[in-house]
Amino acid sequence: MHKTLFLSIFLFTFTILMGDSMNLEHADVNYWNKDGYFIQKNIKVFDNDQISAKIDGKWQNYVLKSLPDKFMNWSVDRRISTIEDIKKGKMPGLAGPHNGMVASFGIARNDSKFKINNAVKGMGYCPRADKIDYLINLLTETKDSNFNYKLKTLVYLYKNVDKYYDRKRILSLELYSTKDFETGTFLNEMAYPNVSIVFLDIPCFEVKAVPELLHPENPNLNDYQKSVIKYANLIHSYFHGKFSRMFIAVIYNVIEVYDNSPEPKARGRRIVPPLP
Repeated sequence: MHKTLFLSIFLFTFTILMGDSMNLEHADVNYWNKDGYFIQKNIKVFDNDQISAKIDGKWQNYVLKSLPDKFMNWSVDRRISTIEDIKKGKMPGLAGPHNGMVASFGIARNDSKFKINNAVKGMGYCPRADKIDYLINLLTETKDSNFNYKLKTLVYLYKNVDKYYDRKRILSLELYSTKDFETGTFLNEMAYPNVSIVFLDIPCFEVKAVPELLHPENPNLNDYQKSVIKYANLIHSYFHGKFSRMFIAVIYNVIEVYDNSPEPKARGRRIVPPLP
C-alpha cells in the first residue's frame, strides 16, 4: 500500500517536472552540435546542377531546373510595381513573389502531433556564383544610402535579373530557428528535404524544391555557400534595417514548377520540366 502510494506520487512529480523542463518548441531529434551550429546531412550538392536528398532512408537524385520565363516575368514585374507603390506611400501587398508559402513534412515538434507544417517565408533571387562578390560589394557600398537610392538599386538589379541571379535557385532566410527554438519548417527540412512553395497571386505558381540549409558558423561550407549567407543577410537588412546577428540562409534548389493559376491551361499543370 505504502509502496504503491509512494510510486504514484513519484511518477506524478516526475511527470510534472519533465513537462516543465521539456522544450516543446524542439523535436526529439537534436540537430545542433556542442559548438552551437548544425550540419545538414541529408543532402549532397554537386557542381553540375545536381543534388541528392535522403528521402525515406534512400538517396534520391535530382537535376536542378530553371524557373521559366512566365515565372520570372511575373516575379520581376510584381517586385518593381511593389517598389513603385512603396515610393507612393502604399503598403506592399501580401500576394506576390516575396512571400512564398512553404509546405513541408518530416518530424513532429514536441508541441504538436502533426509532422506537417506550412509557413510564409520571404523569398528572393539567389546570386550567380560569378556575380555574388559584385553584389555583396554593391550592397555593402550602398547600404547606408538614402532609402530611395536603395530602392533604385533594387530596381536596377531586378531589371537585370538574369545577369546577376541564378534561375535554378531561390533564396530565403530561416529567421527564427536557433538551438533554443526550432520552427516546424526547419525541423521538417532537416528531416525530409522536399518542400512545396506556393506563390499566391494571378498567375499563381508552385515550386517543388530541395532545401539547402546553411548555418553561418558551419566551417565546412564552401566559399559560395559562405557568400550566399552573407548576401542573404545583406539584402534582408538592406531593406528591413540592421540586425544583431547573421541568420541561417536557405537555398531552395528548383526541381519542378507548376502553374496553379485558375485558367484552363493551368490548374496545377507542371510546366518545368515540360510534360511529354
